[in-house]
Amino acid sequence: MLFNSFAFLFLYLPVVLAGYFVLAKLRPRWAIAWLALASLCFYGYWDWRYLPLLMASISLNYWCAARMLVSRNRSKQWLVLGLTANLALLGYYKYANFFMASVDTLLGAPLHDWHIVLPIGISFFTFTQIAFLVDCHRGLAGEYRFVHYALFVSYFPHLIAGPVLHHKEMMPQFERPPGLNAADVAVGLSIFVVGLAKKVLLADPLSPLVAPVFAAQAHPQLIEAWIGALAYTFQLYFDFSGYSDMAIGLSRLFGVQLPLNFNSPYQAGNIADFWRRWHMSLSRFLRDYLYVPLGGNRHHRLRNLMLTMLLGGLWHGAGWTFVAWGGLHGIYLVLHRGWTAWVGTGLPQWWGRCLTFLAVVVAWVVFRAPDLTTAGDILRGMAGANGLALPHGLAAYAPYLHGGAQFTGIRWIDFGGVGVVVLALAIPLAFLAPNTQEIFRHYAPCAAAQRRLQWSWRPRKAWSLAFSLLFLGCLFSMNRVSEFLYFQF
Repeated sequence: MLFNSFAFLFLYLPVVLAGYFVLAKLRPRWAIAWLALASLCFYGYWDWRYLPLLMASISLNYWCAARMLVSRNRSKQWLVLGLTANLALLGYYKYANFFMASVDTLLGAPLHDWHIVLPIGISFFTFTQIAFLVDCHRGLAGEYRFVHYALFVSYFPHLIAGPVLHHKEMMPQFERPPGLNAADVAVGLSIFVVGLAKKVLLADPLSPLVAPVFAAQAHPQLIEAWIGALAYTFQLYFDFSGYSDMAIGLSRLFGVQLPLNFNSPYQAGNIADFWRRWHMSLSRFLRDYLYVPLGGNRHHRLRNLMLTMLLGGLWHGAGWTFVAWGGLHGIYLVLHRGWTAWVGTGLPQWWGRCLTFLAVVVAWVVFRAPDLTTAGDILRGMAGANGLALPHGLAAYAPYLHGGAQFTGIRWIDFGGVGVVVLALAIPLAFLAPNTQEIFRHYAPCAAAQRRLQWSWRPRKAWSLAFSLLFLGCLFSMNRVSEFLYFQF
């Protein structure tokens, strides 16, 4: 069930909200159990066969954490057991196909004829529980009721595509008395509509510009390659940022605040700043539970940085393109540290933003491509090595150009559709427009650093009318429900 589906908007969400608010008033202790049950049903809707897998993961991790809290002297044994079980589960479902395919390629003959289906959200609920186990071992987590822990792991706004939750942010909110708050409902619905608009009105219309360029053997030329690369760059941003906004808004309906996941990453002045703004909850996890334990900045920091980014790339998917993407960002970060140590930070801000964005676009090409060969072909096209011909849709403008350019190219980039117009709108929105936490700066969530806008969201009739019209526009545009891009990770 997708957030941008009629079944979710007009059936699941109203039923869950009504049941939660009724129980919060009559039987407060049952309200949390109701929300946990609803979250499990939400997960089971995708494929009920994987619901026992999720429940087994929750039960085992809760049991290991309880053993650690009871017997501190044997804490490490229970931690090893829990980590082994989590990593084995993730490794089997997410990487077994990749491993066997790599072996097949090396040997030149297939060794297996099965295909393991990846359970939805396995990376997110596994990482969430790994962080909890490590904090229990460190003495940073206390004992919680099983129903609270089950809700913490399976909470439906975050379960499918994040953010990666931390127990200290969520458990205290689940333990306080539930109830209906009009301000939370108003803020939550407004943020949800912003996220829905990002997904339906910005991300989805860019898809027709992306798929043809990233198809195998497409051989895109200069303009086509840049259109496809930029379209995917902004499609991914508005798709994932839109999901995160929807998750934050949905959670606020229940009076629960999720952590921020985005803070205008394409406005970053350097690559380190980009990773402080992009997928913030994952960046925090990689820093606290991988980079720091490896040694952090204390020793071998460049090695630790590269290894962290390589594993972060592999987390996104089982494929060499994801490893290469993580390696690229590792190289970027290493070069950034070396440049900063040598030259300092006295360069113009616009120069840093342009260079950072260009590096990110190049890496997204590798991330999106089905294989490294296709990625290399698109990058050659972006460099002009595949030719300088205009796409078919721009051939009418040939008389206005000088020189002997050819005017043949990929015919399926539709310049008569809305894709190019949406791309032209998406670019300034990502670079210049205030983000969600800046618009709602008088209410949580809010970024630590934010621009001082002359206007911001308030519970006023004008804002209500504007968001109502925006919601109607989204509904009329939901003629083809599409999955979120991060569901596959």
